[in-house]
Amino acid sequence: MKTHYKTIVISDVHLGTKGSKAKEVARFLKQFTCENLILNGDIIDGWQLKKSGSWKRKHTRFFNRILKMIEQTNTKVYYLRGNHDDFLDQILPLQIGNLSIQTDMIYGSHGKKYFVTHGDVFDSITTNLRWIAYLGDMGYTFLLWLNRVVNHYRYKRGMPYFSLSKYVKDKVKSAVAYVDQYETELAKMARSKNCDGIICGHIHKAENRIIEGIEYLNSGDWVETLSALSEDHEGNWQLIYYNEMDFKQINSPKIESYFQGPRPPENYSLREVSFNRSHEDMNPPSIR
Repeated sequence: MKTHYKTIVISDVHLGTKGSKAKEVARFLKQFTCENLILNGDIIDGWQLKKSGSWKRKHTRFFNRILKMIEQTNTKVYYLRGNHDDFLDQILPLQIGNLSIQTDMIYGSHGKKYFVTHGDVFDSITTNLRWIAYLGDMGYTFLLWLNRVVNHYRYKRGMPYFSLSKYVKDKVKSAVAYVDQYETELAKMARSKNCDGIICGHIHKAENRIIEGIEYLNSGDWVETLSALSEDHEGNWQLIYYNEMDFKQINSPKIESYFQGPRPPENYSLREVSFNRSHEDMNPPSIR
């Protein structure tokens, strides 16, 4: 028995790179069903595929999982363009059955409107200074390689996982200031579009908070954070972290009966962040 959500949002999978957790994200999606699945940019890493990246079978399996969701549960899939999969510009917009490929979208649910975008369009570096963005991508790729080396050493000595990129983002003042400014500017954009919230990705930092009255929702990434956003049928949003899921409990037949009720069991290991108050409006979402 799978947990059913109204909407699931994932971003920054970066298929085609060594750091992409393609197996994990496919396994994650296998645990749930949903009415809407939003792939919010950088799902395929065209930048790395042009250089040293490679396409593997596990990357294809990710899309096989998406197709099964469309076929088996009639899930509507929205693939939004990111900066690393900007090759999609050549075919935008495109509609094939339940699959829609587009630049951004307005998601309406329970009387609220959310502007959904990858977020790179509000990043002056990726938009105006492309060569600096490429250098930054090279630096991040090196950081991920170094991260694998460091954590291999830590794993052999029984030490927990340590994220170098998160450490840098949290400690370097310029990185902290950039993230804060990015989040604030996105909140302003949502307000300018008369939306109640913004749903984005791009900076690989999962978040669910209120910024000046605007709901700021960032789905994180599937390189290090391994997180996704989900919306239940009352309009509440939460962050789900793959590394905090207990797959043995999820797959155990002993707990299947719990999922027949309105709520999952208390020991079902999903991290909940910033749940909002429920709303009575149960109208289906209007998406364009």
